[in-house]
Amino acid sequence: MSALDDDYAAAGFARRLGWGTHPAVLLVDAALAYTSPGSPLYLSAGQAAAGAMEALAEAARAAALPVVWTRVHYADESCGEAPLFAAKVPALKVFAAGNPLGEFAPPLSPLPGELVVVKHYASAFAGTSLAAWLASHGVDTLVIGGYSTSGCVRASALDALQHGFRPMVVREACADRDAGPHEHNLFDLNAKYADVVGLDEALPALQR
Repeated sequence: MSALDDDYAAAGFARRLGWGTHPAVLLVDAALAYTSPGSPLYLSAGQAAAGAMEALAEAARAAALPVVWTRVHYADESCGEAPLFAAKVPALKVFAAGNPLGEFAPPLSPLPGELVVVKHYASAFAGTSLAAWLASHGVDTLVIGGYSTSGCVRASALDALQHGFRPMVVREACADRDAGPHEHNLFDLNAKYADVVGLDEALPALQR
């Protein structure tokens, strides 16, 4: 542990939430916008994270656990469903209807019957029925991966906690524009809002 880890632990941060008994996988915005060079939202680490996300999905499917996907979508490039968000981040127009960058990035793709949450803001919970769906399916733990660590993954993990679900953010299954924001946000999530875990912990937890 680093001196910063020690300082946070001594102050009462970074306690483990631990796993519940009914997990689901939440894959956040696994879109071509993040894996396609030339996209304004391209993440150089995006493809590596995609492999880890696919492993989480396969493990959950094998155990007959829910796999939930999110995607951002706007009717047109005005992004009128989220005007302030789009004013802050004009690159969101890549998620307008008809833009291929808004499609799922192979090999990531929901299977028939898997829930796809269409959202307009960062969090998977903002303005959606996700919390009610998870509760109705008895889910108590969300295993989270996706794009980007500092944006929609962070927002979704925070809201998961605030809705009463245990957020387990899988380090290898997330990516950001740079290693700095990625690591800083994982540190902060682990300190206050989620358990940040490795793929080597998440996969066996989904298989048990």
